[in-house]
Amino acid sequence: MPNIGIIRRMTNSASSPLETSRAVILAAGLGSRLKAYTENKPKALMTVADELAITRVIRRLVAQGIQDIAINVHHFAEQIQNTLGNGAHLNANLYYSVEPSLLNSGGGVRTALDLLPSGEAVVVHNVDILSNIDIEQLINICPQQGCALALVPNPKHNSDGDFSLQDSTITPKSAQSFTFSGVSLWDESVLRAYPANQGFSLIEPIHAQIKTQHCQGYVHRGHWFDIGRPHDLIQANRFYRQAYL
Repeated sequence: MPNIGIIRRMTNSASSPLETSRAVILAAGLGSRLKAYTENKPKALMTVADELAITRVIRRLVAQGIQDIAINVHHFAEQIQNTLGNGAHLNANLYYSVEPSLLNSGGGVRTALDLLPSGEAVVVHNVDILSNIDIEQLINICPQQGCALALVPNPKHNSDGDFSLQDSTITPKSAQSFTFSGVSLWDESVLRAYPANQGFSLIEPIHAQIKTQHCQGYVHRGHWFDIGRPHDLIQANRFYRQAYL
């Protein structure tokens, strides 16, 4: 077992610490926008500067104290399982949630959650997002029985944004908006309110938490690539090649 510390946030002296060493990586998508790259493999196994996209995501999570990682798989599922195995070579414990039929983002997370060891909070990370988003910042703002989202300035493909931010509270989209990065942190009690093995979008519980003001966020200003889009895939390759020169 890897010896990796748990990320924790002390709310106050009377509160229990919110902590996590767990994540779900969403990797079941068809990669339809990358058809030239994903006809014979899943987008999780695309290479970015000579390293698999999903390996980059896992290494980044492990470096931030995440040890137990469940991956939902569907499109070329066996390729991902055979490539990554149990994750020991990455200092992680990997679990696979195989979806015979796609469960969408929310259903994928909720179902994969049952494979992980018990805990309080869980990181959710899209496999096609490469960034230097700081999980500890999400821990620091995540409310009990709520969630925290990393937002980014709006890219060209989503110029209207997804949500707005009032101090650190996520609100419905208004004049000044930001884009959801695809990286979030959840008190698992929120997700467990939904049934496993049923499809729903992660946006559904996000909006539910916004209504009760239990959704916090911050704007990430570092690097961020959505490599599910050809342009970003090219840009990410260029960035990571230069970063390691």
